[in-house]
Amino acid sequence: MPLAPPSLSWRSLLSLCVLVAPPLFTTVASRGTDHGPVKRQTPPPSLLVNFQVSEPILVPTGESDQYGCVHTQLLMDHVFGFSYGKPFVGTYTPPPCSFNRVTISFTVTSRGRQFDRLGLMYLGDIEVFRTSTAEPTANGIIWTYIKEMDQYMSLWKTSQKIIFDLGNLIDSTYTGSFNTTLTATFSTIPSLRPAADQILPISARRSGENGPSAFSVPADNASVAYQIPQNAERAVVSISACGQATEEFWYTNVFNSEVNTFEDEIGTLSGYSPFREVQLLIDGQLAGVVWPFPVVFTGGIVPGFWRPIAGIDAFDLREHEIDVTPWLPILCDGAPHTFEIKVAGINDDGRDTASLSEAVGNSWIVTGKIFLFLGPERSITSGSAPKIETSPPKLQISSGITTNSTGANETLTYNTSASRSIFITSEIKTSNGSTFPASWTQQLTYTSLNILSAQGFTQYTQQSTTGTDRSSSGYENKYYYPLIVNSTFTTSNNSLGITASLSRGLDFSINGPSIFPSGVQCFNGTPSPAFFALSGHQEQLTPYTSSPLPNLIGARTNTIQSGNAAFLSAGNASFSAGTTNQVFSFAGKQTDSLGTDLELYERNVRAVNSSIVLDRELLVGGRVPTPPQGQRVGAGEMEVEVVSGKGRDVRSLLGRGPGAAKEVLVGGGE
Repeated sequence: MPLAPPSLSWRSLLSLCVLVAPPLFTTVASRGTDHGPVKRQTPPPSLLVNFQVSEPILVPTGESDQYGCVHTQLLMDHVFGFSYGKPFVGTYTPPPCSFNRVTISFTVTSRGRQFDRLGLMYLGDIEVFRTSTAEPTANGIIWTYIKEMDQYMSLWKTSQKIIFDLGNLIDSTYTGSFNTTLTATFSTIPSLRPAADQILPISARRSGENGPSAFSVPADNASVAYQIPQNAERAVVSISACGQATEEFWYTNVFNSEVNTFEDEIGTLSGYSPFREVQLLIDGQLAGVVWPFPVVFTGGIVPGFWRPIAGIDAFDLREHEIDVTPWLPILCDGAPHTFEIKVAGINDDGRDTASLSEAVGNSWIVTGKIFLFLGPERSITSGSAPKIETSPPKLQISSGITTNSTGANETLTYNTSASRSIFITSEIKTSNGSTFPASWTQQLTYTSLNILSAQGFTQYTQQSTTGTDRSSSGYENKYYYPLIVNSTFTTSNNSLGITASLSRGLDFSINGPSIFPSGVQCFNGTPSPAFFALSGHQEQLTPYTSSPLPNLIGARTNTIQSGNAAFLSAGNASFSAGTTNQVFSFAGKQTDSLGTDLELYERNVRAVNSSIVLDRELLVGGRVPTPPQGQRVGAGEMEVEVVSGKGRDVRSLLGRGPGAAKEVLVGGGE
């Protein structure tokens, strides 16, 4: 199934402009809990502006609009220097006015040399934002990411402990600190999505010790037990998970029987296959799965790919939803029930026979949340026990090794395919006597081809994941993740080099009552004027068409990234250059019988050696103005990880094997 590039035709009145669009740097006049409006300034011209291409977010400004107050609070103003095991801890107090919408704005500056780092934000024990950092330059970088947070409304309504874990190390080589500002804007909109009445964490629950609450799997048992409120009438679990260290490039890993194929040439390879499955178990029974999107962080493959355009989802790692409403007849019995997250790969016997593994490499950072929608107090939900129709995924693997004239292994080719179906159904009876069927279904397929050639120095990866998740609530999620990466590295006594090309995409559509905002809420009943944040900068833009926008019930995001990059480290200097192009489309799903997509936003952006050379943004019915020109930073100014033989080596950088991987610093490290 090919990933079609987004069309650049529009059904509505649109304007086209070519621009370089740096985010506006956020500063706050004073420190404390409540600061009122946030001052926004243009970043110093020496800073390279990084960004993740994403859909526009509606952010009101001022102190009020026609629907009520607009209130902005500072949540964090903090420098993450040597922050390993030292998360930021602060306090949130709700604003002094009513609201039904929340957005956060996260701005970071950094200068020097540093790895990409993973960051997790918690309200108490509940993870609410997972992000990663861009790698800084000698002259410095800046980026802003704005995120909708309506799904956590029940948390924002009460005081909370804020914990932000961004583990970082500072020494004579890695000098870059991360200077961060986090604000939240509260407002009211007329189009309101139902929010969960209660949210329970599937986490290590360490906020009482001022610690972050992520599990590290497989070292931790990622399990919790709860007595679910007996009046729960809908329940959905979300899972946040990503691989780190030897699991960062899981999609390039080999079968366990072949980890030593090139032991003499490049060392031990990472195992458990290029397939991963994140599982949710309730009382030990499978309730749903996530087949993860292959996130590439800003130091991944070749750093030159990711300046200034970050990888897909790198600044906001996407979560999947699993509807567990069919389990309510047993979850609402008043007894404790366990919720567990596991990560599986593939075990093989060396003869092309495969089975799911009980563990994977080191490590996956995972948390989850249980979103509960409650009925009347003192009511009890009952019904039939869930009927579970599932079996282990159908796995097919094959591999072959060729040798050269000396008899040494030259090429390893391995294929992996998987498919899985999950059907869970029950009958729910609520306190008012109504009875309705509840169901959760998943259909997933996966294929992967990997070729390690030149005795492991070159690797070609072609992978695709396709899935459809459906709930009886009307929720539907369809997704497709294609990936092609080709990388080669070379080494000598005092230098190393990497060349790579890639093509990757994400096609992700949501229909119906999702837990997480789909993005179309900005366009349903948008107030006038509307302030849309486009890649971090805010402009007064009011969408319009020749007729009013229809009501939108879902959204589709379709994006493709492609490019070529190279890296060279020699002596005390290291450089990376690259060309990256991204085409991005965001459309709303209409309520008509055909489910027609209404194109709302598109962007086509191209970077060459850290300079933006093409940037076209289209917003439905409105013109995207051109901000001041940002500075173009050449490849010679890029500073990356490997310097004078210290730090992360090329094998771990490309995922060829453990090598000298960067430390896992989230949650206190390992």
